[in-house]
Amino acid sequence: MKNDLVARFQYVMGPVIAVSLLIYFVYHLIQGERGLLAWGRLKQQVTIAEQKLHAVTTEQQALEQRVHLMRPDSLDTDMLEEQAKEKLNFVRKDEIIIKDDELGG
Repeated sequence: MKNDLVARFQYVMGPVIAVSLLIYFVYHLIQGERGLLAWGRLKQQVTIAEQKLHAVTTEQQALEQRVHLMRPDSLDTDMLEEQAKEKLNFVRKDEIIIKDDELGG
């Protein structure tokens, strides 16, 4: 009887250990630090970072274009006038200003 119990125990332990190892590795494949869920989160973070990069790059190009227009060798008089009006409250004598509080002006 004792030998029979030991034999059954040895017979069952192999598959139990194999199934336990399989469950362990499958769990870490999905939930682990480098598992499928972590990969999905990283992929989402990369997508968000790429969108931010695109927005910042677009803004940078717009600012570079404005700076280029303000350089002496390529000075755009319209840009200069716009900046003077905005920053210095400059107005020519022949201009009429109409303020509309609803527009924030």
